[in-house]
Amino acid sequence: MDKKDIEIKALYEKYSCSDKYSCSVEATMDIIGGKWKGVIIYYLMSGVKRHSELKKLMGNVTQRMLTLQLRELEMDGLVHREVYKQIPPKVEYSLTELGKSLGSVILYMREWGLSNIHKILQNRMKKEKI
Repeated sequence: MDKKDIEIKALYEKYSCSDKYSCSVEATMDIIGGKWKGVIIYYLMSGVKRHSELKKLMGNVTQRMLTLQLRELEMDGLVHREVYKQIPPKVEYSLTELGKSLGSVILYMREWGLSNIHKILQNRMKKEKI
């Protein structure tokens, strides 16, 4: 092996995870993967939101799915859930420091989507015609 191969192998080993994940990309996708988690993080980047605010912003997500995704993000330490003891109950969601650390990833995904959505839609249209 030459020096370059050794450096690549060292990087791979550094970013390989544990018995649960084969690499760090898999770990990241496990945490933010799926249709809605990245979108939730994106909207929480602008500040604290209530459940109903997120639902309005996201439109197509069901109440149940939004609740499940928020719970998973909270369990993973990306979202903080603040419950105010009042009637009616008030619950607000915000990003933790760990959640905020995903900001550049989410914004890059947004930019990639803006730059490539037309290509994706064209490809899907071609497939549907076949």
